[in-house]
Amino acid sequence: MSAPGPMPTSAWMFPALSVLLFAGATALGYTFMPSVAGWLFALVLLAILFGTVFAAVHHAEVIAQRIGEPYGTLLLTLAVTIIEVALIATIMLGEKEVPTLARDTVFAVVMIVCNGIAGICIFIGGLRYREQDFQVSGANLYLSMLFMLATITLVMPNYTLTAPGPIYSAAQLGFVSIVTMLLYGVFLYTQTIRHRDYFVREAAGIADDGAHVSNRMLTLSIALLLISLLAVVLLAKKFSLVVDAGTALFGAPPSFAGVLVALLILLPESVAAITAARGNDLQKSVNLALGSSLATIGLTIPAVAAAAYALDKQLVLGLNAQEMVLLLLTFMLSMLTFGTGRTNILFGLVHMVVFAVFVFMQFVP
Repeated sequence: MSAPGPMPTSAWMFPALSVLLFAGATALGYTFMPSVAGWLFALVLLAILFGTVFAAVHHAEVIAQRIGEPYGTLLLTLAVTIIEVALIATIMLGEKEVPTLARDTVFAVVMIVCNGIAGICIFIGGLRYREQDFQVSGANLYLSMLFMLATITLVMPNYTLTAPGPIYSAAQLGFVSIVTMLLYGVFLYTQTIRHRDYFVREAAGIADDGAHVSNRMLTLSIALLLISLLAVVLLAKKFSLVVDAGTALFGAPPSFAGVLVALLILLPESVAAITAARGNDLQKSVNLALGSSLATIGLTIPAVAAAAYALDKQLVLGLNAQEMVLLLLTFMLSMLTFGTGRTNILFGLVHMVVFAVFVFMQFVP
C-alpha cells in the first residue's frame, strides 16, 4: 500500500456521482433498454461504476494503513468481496437467472490473475530489470492455497455422486463453504501475523504508515467507503441489465458476464500490481495478484452459496473439460514460474499467451 497523500478528486467525486445517478434513475423510473439513449446511459453507468470501485479500494487502503495488520488486509478484502458478491448475486438472481455466474467469475479471476496480471507484471519487470526476485516461501503458500481451493470449488463438483451434474448437494456445499472460509482465515493469520516475513521483500523491511493518516482523513475515508460500497450494490441491478443486453447484442457466451465482473473487480488491484512491477517491487505484485484470487474463492464462494441456499437457487460450480485443462495448465506453469524466486520476460510471455487462449476460447470454444 502506498503512503496516503491528499485525497484525489476522483475518490469523492465518483461515489457522489454514483449516488446521484441512482437517485436520478430511480426518481425518473428509468430502466435500461437497448437504444441510442440506453447505450449512452450504459457508458455513463460503466464509467461511474468503475470509478466508484477504484474509490472504494482507495478508501479501504487508507483505513487499512491506519488500523494496521491483520485488520487492514481483512478490511480491504471484505470491501472488494462485498462489491463482487453484490454484482454476482444481482446478475445470477436477476430476471434471467445465471446459475453458472459465480463459477464463471471465479474461474475468470484465476485466469486473469495467474496469467493476465502475473504475466504482464513479470514481462514488464523483465523488460526493465532483466530479472526480478520475490519470496518463494510466500509464493508457495499462495499457490498451495489457490490450487486446493480452486480444485474443491471448481473441479470436484463434476465428480461427486450425491448430486448429479456439476453441482454440490446442500450438505456438500455447506461443508466446502465452511472449509474454504476456515482455510482462508488461517491463511490470513499466517500472512499478517505468524509468517509475515514470507510476504515482504527481504531488504524492504516492514513499515508502519498508519501514523500518516490523520483522524480527519480516517473519518472521511470511512464515510466515503460506506457510500461507495452502498452505491455499487445499488447500481448492481442496472449493471446486470447492461451486461445481459451487451452479451445478447454481441453474441457473447453467457460465461463472458463472469469475465466482465472479474475485470471490474480486479481493475484497481491490477493497476497497483503493474505499477509495483514497474518500480521493481515484484513481491507487491505477487501479493496483490495471488491475494485477489484467494480472496475471491475464500470469501465469495461461501457468500454466494449462502445467498443461493437462502433463496433456494441452484449454484453450478463445476468447470467443463476445456476449462479444467486451462486450469491445470495454469497450475503447472505457476509452479514453475514462482518456484525459483526469480523471473524473466519468457515466464511473463508464456502466462500472457495462456491468458490470450482463455479469452479467445470464450468466443471460439
